[in-house]
Amino acid sequence: MIIKPRGTMDIMPEDTPLWQYVEEKAREISNTHGFGEIRFPTFEQTELFARGVGDTTDVVQKEMYTFFDKDNRSMTLRPEGTASIARSIVENGRCSDAMPLKLYYLISCFRYEKPASGRYREFYQYGVEMYGSESAASDASVIALADSYVKSLGITDYSLEINSIGCKECRPHYKKALTDYYTANYDTLCDTCKTRLKTNPLRILDCKNPECAHLAKDAPKTLDYLCENCTSHMKTVEDSLKSMGITYKVDTGIVRGLDYYTRTVFEIIGPGEPDKDGNVRRLALGGGGRYDGLVEEIGGPKLPGVGFAMGLSRLIIALQMSGKELPSKKKPVLYIASLGTNAQIQALGIVNKLRNAGIYAECDLVGRSLKAQMKYADKIGAEFTAIIGDNELENGKAILKNMATSEQTEVEIKALADFFKNR
Repeated sequence: MIIKPRGTMDIMPEDTPLWQYVEEKAREISNTHGFGEIRFPTFEQTELFARGVGDTTDVVQKEMYTFFDKDNRSMTLRPEGTASIARSIVENGRCSDAMPLKLYYLISCFRYEKPASGRYREFYQYGVEMYGSESAASDASVIALADSYVKSLGITDYSLEINSIGCKECRPHYKKALTDYYTANYDTLCDTCKTRLKTNPLRILDCKNPECAHLAKDAPKTLDYLCENCTSHMKTVEDSLKSMGITYKVDTGIVRGLDYYTRTVFEIIGPGEPDKDGNVRRLALGGGGRYDGLVEEIGGPKLPGVGFAMGLSRLIIALQMSGKELPSKKKPVLYIASLGTNAQIQALGIVNKLRNAGIYAECDLVGRSLKAQMKYADKIGAEFTAIIGDNELENGKAILKNMATSEQTEVEIKALADFFKNR
C-alpha cells in the first residue's frame, strides 16, 4: 500500500468545514482591514530564500525542499511567504503603488522538520504583509489585525507578546554582547548553538535544549541595547496597542528565526498541550514583525515592510481545545427514498431542482432497498425524509417525515423548494 509522505496530512470531508471556517475568517478580517489577497508560485529560485530568509538560518541550511529542474536551475518549494511576496511586488512593479500596499495570503509551505503536534512538513499559513510605511503605527495596525483574527475565531486562551530586536545601527552592539555572554558559557551550549554562535547568535535564544534555554534566561536583553530611534519606535508601538485596547506583554526572548526581521517582533502564544511526558508546552499560533531591508536585499528599492504568518493547523488545535461548538460537515435537509426504477429517475430530477434552489438534498444512487435507504438517511443526518413511488408521483404529493420528531407533513412535490425556504 502506498502511504502519504511523513509530515503531511489528509484533510477529510468531515474536517474541512473547520478548515474552511478558519480560512473564511482570515479572508473576512483581512478585507475588513483593507488587505487584498495575493497568490504566488509554490516554488521559487533557491536564491530568493537564501538572500531573503538568510543563508545562516535553520530554514535555509536544514529545512528547505530544494531540487534542480530540467534546465539544471536550483528551485525550492516555498518554506514561507514573505520573501515570495517581496519578489512579486518588485517583479510586478508594485513598489510605486499608492502606499501602504496591503496584502494577505493563504498558502501551503514546505519545511523538512521533525513532525510534532501542529508541525508538519507540508503546512498551511495565513499571513499578511504591509509595505511602504516605516511608522510604529503600521506595526501596531498589523498586530491589531492578528489579535482581531484570533479573537474572531473564538480563541480566548492566548497571549500577545512583543519585543524589539533593534536596527542595523544598534543590533551589532547587542550581537556583540550576546556573543561575549555565550562565548563565556561555550562549554554549556549544545553542538547546534556552538555553530550558531559564529553565524547567528540570536538564534541561540530560541533553542529548546534545556541547558541553552536556562542560559537564555540570563542572556543580555535586546531592549538594553536599542538606539534612541528604536527605543522611541518601541514605545510608540506600545502606546498604540494601549490606545486600541489590546492586551500584550513584553518578552525580550522573542527574536524570530529569520534574518530579515528588524525592530518590532511579536508572537501569539495559544493554549498549552501536554507532551508524552506530561509537560505542558504552549502552542505558538503565529508571529511576525518588521522587515525594512528585505526588498532591497532581493534587488528592489528601499521599501519598509511589516507582517505576520499564522499556522492554520495550530489555530485548529487551539479551537479544538477551546470547548466551543465547531463547524461540522453540512447535513442534507431532505433525503428522498425511491421505490422502483422510474421513481429513482424522478427522484434525481427533484433533488437537482432542490439543489439549484440552494437546498441540500440527497437520493439513492446505489440501488439500496427501501429499508437500507432509510438507514442511510439516518446515518447521514438528514433532517427530513420522503418516500416516493408510483403513487406519490401520480398524485404529485409526498409525505415528509421530520427525523427528529417523527412528525409527518404532506407536501406537493413541485412545492418542495418553497416548503423548505418558507418553513
